Amino acid sequence: MKKNKLSLVSSIFFLVLAFVFIYAPIVSIVTFSFNNQRSGTQWGGFTFKWYQNFFTNQAILKALSVTLIIAVSATLISVIIGTLAAISSLRFTKKTRNALFMINDLPIINPDIVTAICLFLLFGVFLIPGGYATLLLAHIAFCVPYVLITVYPKVRSLDPNLSEAARDLGATQLQTLFKVILPQIKGSIAAAAAIAFTMSFDDFVISYFAVGDSGITNISIYLYKLKRGLDPTINALTTIIIVVITIIVGLNYIISNRKKGEE
Repeated sequence: MKKNKLSLVSSIFFLVLAFVFIYAPIVSIVTFSFNNQRSGTQWGGFTFKWYQNFFTNQAILKALSVTLIIAVSATLISVIIGTLAAISSLRFTKKTRNALFMINDLPIINPDIVTAICLFLLFGVFLIPGGYATLLLAHIAFCVPYVLITVYPKVRSLDPNLSEAARDLGATQLQTLFKVILPQIKGSIAAAAAIAFTMSFDDFVISYFAVGDSGITNISIYLYKLKRGLDPTINALTTIIIVVITIIVGLNYIISNRKKGEE
């Protein structure tokens, strides 16, 4: 009995320690985003001035707008491609489907630097100059695999008789897709969209190689170029990003639970 209690206490202790290790830096950033001083260690009073600086800093706002435009665009396109690929894969033979998913898993398994260099060389071969187009294409390329592996399990669990019944009743392929298949997998699509948006918003290495010397800067590249002597305004920006990501994760959790409840 004592051994069980000691084991439980030690498990709780290490769990708390792990959470402190993970979340202490985040709590520190959020806290000092309201610090009146530029110091990241000494508290100088409560203020919102760094948030005011954020909304008046044109360089940060421009980088944020680029990040959001690319993330939203890449998410929409990758969700469409990945979802259609997941649905279409059911028509393939098992051998072909396994080969498809093996190829799909390569960008996920590969380190970002490998994917970045490959895309950089690919754009060079086709003489595509670095810019918004290469940045968007690069983000779509690494978001689609995540969408496919997220949506496919749900697609695989669908009852094929429903689609066949819809076709027998006179529904076209598009009507079957929009009125029968998509409503059943909308929860998985929402989860895939959340993952794709987060991956795109967060990316640095692939983005850095994709834009080249074009001068286009997203948030991650902007923070990299700051290097030393970070402006406390970045703490405010980071806090806003944390809040946005938390909202996205929360909505995804609610949608997933609601979908499970309906089933």
